[in-house]
Amino acid sequence: MSNLRLIGLIAGIIGLVSTFLVYRGARWNRANFIFFTLFNLFLITITINPESINFLRDLLALQEHQRGRLLALLVLSNIFLMFFGFYSKSRIENLRLQFDKLVRSMGVVTLEKAISLADEIKPVMVVIPALNEADNLAHVLRLIPKQIDGMDIGVLVVDDGSEDGTRDIVKKFGCMVVSNPINRGGGAALRLGYDILKKSSGNICVTMDADGQHRPEDIQKLLAPIVNDEADFVIGSRILGNREADSLFRLSGVYTFGWLISVLLGKKITDPSSGFRAFKMSSTSKINLQEDQYHTSELIIEAVKKDLRIKEVPVTILKRKYGKSKKGRDWIYGFYFAKTIIKTWWR
Repeated sequence: MSNLRLIGLIAGIIGLVSTFLVYRGARWNRANFIFFTLFNLFLITITINPESINFLRDLLALQEHQRGRLLALLVLSNIFLMFFGFYSKSRIENLRLQFDKLVRSMGVVTLEKAISLADEIKPVMVVIPALNEADNLAHVLRLIPKQIDGMDIGVLVVDDGSEDGTRDIVKKFGCMVVSNPINRGGGAALRLGYDILKKSSGNICVTMDADGQHRPEDIQKLLAPIVNDEADFVIGSRILGNREADSLFRLSGVYTFGWLISVLLGKKITDPSSGFRAFKMSSTSKINLQEDQYHTSELIIEAVKKDLRIKEVPVTILKRKYGKSKKGRDWIYGFYFAKTIIKTWWR
């Protein structure tokens, strides 16, 4: 027996014994036990009898190659590693979703202890995720109307782990604020906001950015189709409306991703990256939201899948008033945005 086979045999035996010792008793996990047991048994088998993988060598037409069995084993190992990677990613994703639920529930409980949600939640709630946006919020919050067409307007800012006094600014303007203990991303912050509205039977939710790009005077445009029962979900579109001069790369991305989503969903969407939206909370109860970042397209895709009535209205998008964008470089943002579109559409 060659040294390589001997090492493989020893590794297989140690792995088999370790699998039994690790997953017995309180740490029992049937799926892991079967997976690692089969792997180690296979390793032991091929080291004792290398000819047992001749069928794979012949299947790959490597029988004439000097190292045919070794190459076949390498191919099989790569396939195994690929599936193991998918398995591990699935486990990690499940843990991420469980952590997300835990943090959101903690946020809701914390806010419930601090205030009476029944008294603070208005028929229309503007939910604003914010990360270190104290200067911009000081400008935005003073412009949000208290009432539109006879409907009271409330504001809930989700402080996503800010360190610049964002929470203090929100309180200064008498608005509701709930804080994530760590920065988790705009999508995760909005999910916490949605949980609070669902807990308190919120009626209509408006989402807008904290950076001053969305004009509070356009909120009325978003609400009109919902109030008139023409739509369940309304998107503020810069393509249908106006926008201040911005990166040509990002603008081309809006058009490109708008085309992609429209093709995938069979529904014309001009501005898939708009975070300026309004929707009925009752209509979104079945929507499955998971994305922490690059989340704007996720809600649109899920809404179409759930057969909600969607409408776009023209709005004006301004440049960020203070500070720098947190979206990162354009090409990185575009890559992950495209990934989110495909991932959400496929699931």
